[in-house]
Amino acid sequence: MQLPTDIADRLRTLDQPSIVQAWHSLDDQGQQRLLQQMRSIEWSLVSECLSLSKPGDPVPQAASLSWLHQARSPQALLMGSSFNHVLPCDALRTGRHALSRGAIGAILLAGGQGTRLRAHGPKGCYPIGPVSKASLYEILCGKLLAVARRYGRDVPLAVMTSCATDDDTRQYFENHSFFGLNSHNVFFFCQQEVPVLHATDKQFMLETPDHIAMAPDGHGGMLTSLAHRGGLDWFVSKGVEQLVSFQVDNPLIEPLSAEFLGYHLLSKAEMTTQVVRKENPRERVGVIVERDRTFQIVEYSDLPHSIADERLSNGCLRFSCGSIAVHCFDISFMIRMSHNRSALPFHVVHKAVPLLLSNGTIQVPENPNALKFERFIFDLLPQAERVSVVEVDRNNCFAPLKNPLGSQSDGPEHVQRSMLAKARAMMESAGVHVDDGIPIEIDCAHILDVDDIPHFIAPGTRMTAPTVVGRSIPISITVSETFHKTQGN
Repeated sequence: MQLPTDIADRLRTLDQPSIVQAWHSLDDQGQQRLLQQMRSIEWSLVSECLSLSKPGDPVPQAASLSWLHQARSPQALLMGSSFNHVLPCDALRTGRHALSRGAIGAILLAGGQGTRLRAHGPKGCYPIGPVSKASLYEILCGKLLAVARRYGRDVPLAVMTSCATDDDTRQYFENHSFFGLNSHNVFFFCQQEVPVLHATDKQFMLETPDHIAMAPDGHGGMLTSLAHRGGLDWFVSKGVEQLVSFQVDNPLIEPLSAEFLGYHLLSKAEMTTQVVRKENPRERVGVIVERDRTFQIVEYSDLPHSIADERLSNGCLRFSCGSIAVHCFDISFMIRMSHNRSALPFHVVHKAVPLLLSNGTIQVPENPNALKFERFIFDLLPQAERVSVVEVDRNNCFAPLKNPLGSQSDGPEHVQRSMLAKARAMMESAGVHVDDGIPIEIDCAHILDVDDIPHFIAPGTRMTAPTVVGRSIPISITVSETFHKTQGN
């Protein structure tokens, strides 16, 4: 079978002779599979990526950050504090009004797999509830359900998947009846993928003899994919005026905090982002910096240690605003940016990718050997006419699940410990005593905040058994058993 002329011309233009050679080595069925894949590739994205690195060029390096010497951490608004004459009570009232009008929509970035966690399937399916073993999806969707119950209006939700997780994610939501959400208010969309390139010759890499290795285009691909698949129009049709995006791996996250939304609205920001106070200079979070009233996020991997270690006279880190990937956008800003192709440029990321050898075996490299291309949603910050930065309490809002059980940080045991601590603090605030060593979990679908706890447990109650507060029947399972079973799953 001859390679179709249009595909052959594209490969020739992009200087990809290795794929032509691979084509001629395949049987008819293999050629059909490879052709079907190449027909689905967004070639304009491929051209954009290849333009960032030509054959013979060295591996791209991070851009110079010498300008950081003239930059500073932005002035962050601490939740519960006054800022620019905006009082917390006014922010709460404004955010609550927006939620009660149905003016807020949510975007859940959930394209990742559980590979790094040594689990199979979408990361959102990972069972993380310390008592209930609820999945990340159940916990995060529960937060939206609790908001809907409190304010009487659904929060339209768009879920970004990837090619690797799309089918499984849709099926998981259906199998769990959308976790109580109205299925008509849930919109799935799949982020785009681009080919992976050899770092040396910039040729497409093969995953199998008849399949080009592809990689998702990063969380910044959310905007392009959402707009392309009609998601922005869908939100507008639902009456949404502001969009909050957040990632699937943080069960402590509070993306729809009425106070947070109120500060965003009252500051008339086109984009507002949540941060936590960074105390460890090696913490793996990006930092928000400000220079000449322009904001941007510098990834931790790009921030030189010498700059990350700098401290002010009061002992605080010079760049202390750590991003937790929660952003609120004015939807008109998102629509405007969706028409601006340069708003979210590709970044070149050097990664170790399994290599298919000519003898058909797979070589797993010890060092980075490939180039992936990703967009970062926070690159929209410099494009916004007005930006707000809101600091949240990491103990209440930030416990990312990144690493497998037994890791030094960000593993299941660390996340569950944070969830248990937050639940215990909420119970104590509600006047409920929890005996030492008793694991208590909050059912996010029924308890939005401390005000909901008395509906389930009376103040003055003493809790002596493991319980999911918000569910009627206590679950007798120890924390150590939960960790063990989570690992097994």
